[in-house]
Amino acid sequence: MERMSTLDAGFFFVEHPGVPMHIGSLAVFEGPAPSYSDLSALFAAKLPKVRRYRQVVRTVPLQVFRPFWVDDEQFELSYHLRHAAVPPPGKPAQLRELAGRVFAQRLDRDRPLWEAWFIEGISRGRWAIISKVHHSMVDGVGGSDLLAELFDLTPEAASPRRVEPEPWEPAAGPSAAELVLGGAVDTITWPARQIAELPGIIARRLPSAAELASFGRGLTGSARRLAEPSASSLNGPISPNRRWTWTTAKLDDVRRIRQATDVTVNDVLLAAITSGFRDLLSARGELTDDLVVRSLVPVSLRGPDEDQPVSNRISAILVNLPVSEPDPKRRLEALHYSMDDLKRTKQAAGAEFLTGLLGFAAPSLLALGSRAAFRIPQPLVQTVTTNVPGPRFPLYLLGRTLTELYPYVPIGDNLRIGVAIFSYLDRFTFGITADYRAVPQADLDLLAHGIKRGIAGLKALRGGCGYLLPRPAGADAGRLLGDDVGARLGVLAADLMRMDVIGNAGAIEYANLIKLAGLAQ
Repeated sequence: MERMSTLDAGFFFVEHPGVPMHIGSLAVFEGPAPSYSDLSALFAAKLPKVRRYRQVVRTVPLQVFRPFWVDDEQFELSYHLRHAAVPPPGKPAQLRELAGRVFAQRLDRDRPLWEAWFIEGISRGRWAIISKVHHSMVDGVGGSDLLAELFDLTPEAASPRRVEPEPWEPAAGPSAAELVLGGAVDTITWPARQIAELPGIIARRLPSAAELASFGRGLTGSARRLAEPSASSLNGPISPNRRWTWTTAKLDDVRRIRQATDVTVNDVLLAAITSGFRDLLSARGELTDDLVVRSLVPVSLRGPDEDQPVSNRISAILVNLPVSEPDPKRRLEALHYSMDDLKRTKQAAGAEFLTGLLGFAAPSLLALGSRAAFRIPQPLVQTVTTNVPGPRFPLYLLGRTLTELYPYVPIGDNLRIGVAIFSYLDRFTFGITADYRAVPQADLDLLAHGIKRGIAGLKALRGGCGYLLPRPAGADAGRLLGDDVGARLGVLAADLMRMDVIGNAGAIEYANLIKLAGLAQ
C-alpha cells in the first residue's frame, strides 16, 4: 500500500463527473496497422515496467486518511486497451471528433486510471493510439508511462509474441485493522514529515539571502499582474463535454524567430498563443486596452536525475498574455520580460511552498478545500498553457513509424480553454481543449488559426528583442534598468537549468522518451 502525495491527492479530489482530470495524447503511425492481438501482447510485455498501471486508488469514508494505491486484484488488460475505428473518410476532422469524445470521457475510478484506444480507419492506411492517464499518476517528467515504454528507437523491434510477460500476482490489499492502524500512524507522522521538508524546499529553491529577497520583490510584481483586467468570457460554468483540435508550427520557423529576436523558444510559443487569443477576443468584440489573458504555466521541479517516486513534482506560475498589444514584436518583448522576471525571482517556489503547507491539512479538509478552490468562480486564471520538448529523432512501435503526436490537457471548473504543446521531429503541435457548450467550433478554429497566424507574424520580425530593445514601461521596468546584463543572463541560465518551464499536462510520453534517449531536459 502506497499513499498519495498532497499534490496527487489534490488532483484526485478535484475531479468530478463534469471535470475529468486525465492528460493524454493522440499518436498517429504509418501503416499497415498491427493486429489487436499483437498490440495487446506488446502492452502485456511492458506492463511490469509501470506498476501504477495495475493499481487502483482506494479511499476511506469521509476522507479521514489520504488516498492510497493497491494492486488491482481484478486487473484485465482488455478493459484498458480498447479498439475503435474512425468514421469514413477517416480525415483529420473525423479523427479530431473521435478523439475529442474519447478525451471527454471520465476514467473509471474503480479501475487503474488509464486507457489506450487502438484506432483504425485513418486515411492513407494510417492508425493511431489515443492515450489517457490520470493526472494523479504522473506529472509529465517523473515516473514512467506505459506508452513511452512501448516505443523503440529503431524499426527492427522484436515481435511481442517472442517476449514472455513476467508473471504477476497482485499483492493482497490491507485488512481493516491494517488500514486503520496505518492511516492513524500516517495522520500523525505525515504533517511532521511535511514540516521537516519545508526548510529543504526553501534551501533548494532559494539557496541564498539575495534569492530570497528577489523572491519577495517578485511577489509584489505578481500581485500587480493579478490586478490587470482579464478576459472574463474565458471563465464561466462548463459542461462535461469537450471540443478538441490541434494546429502545428515548424520547428525551424520557431528557431529562426528565437535567434532573430534573442528570446527563448517558450517566449515564441506563448507569443503565438497570445496571437490566437487576441484574434478570438477581437472576433467576440471583447478586446480592450490593457486586457490580458492570464495563463497558468506548469513548471517541473525535478532535476534531470529525478524520476522516482512515481508522483507529481510540479509547481506553476501565472503569466499575463498581452492580448491587447497589436504589435507582434512588442507582444513578444512583453512576454520575454515577464517570463524572465518570473524565473529570475523564482515565483514557482511559492506555489511549491504552499503545496507543502497543504500537507498539514487533514485529508478530509484537503478534499473539501481542493473541490472548493476549483468550483468557486474566480477571475484570476483564464487558461492553462503547458509545453514539453520532445525528441528530434523518429520513434517506432511494432516497426511502424510514429509520424504525428498531439497533446491533450484537461480544463478545470471555470476554465473554458486550455492549450498544450508537444514537439516531435521537425515541428511543434498545439493541442487545444475547450468546453463543448461554451466554445463553438468556429471559436476553436479561430483560436487555432490565430496561433498559426501568430507564428507567421513573428517570422517577419527583424532585429533583436529582449535586452536589445528599449525597456518596457510599467512596474517591471524599474527593476530591470541598471541590472548588469551578463550577470542577469548567468542567473537566467542557472534558473533554466534548475527550473525549466516545461509542462505537465498531456506531456508524459515526451518526458519519458527524452529519458529513454538519454536527453532529459
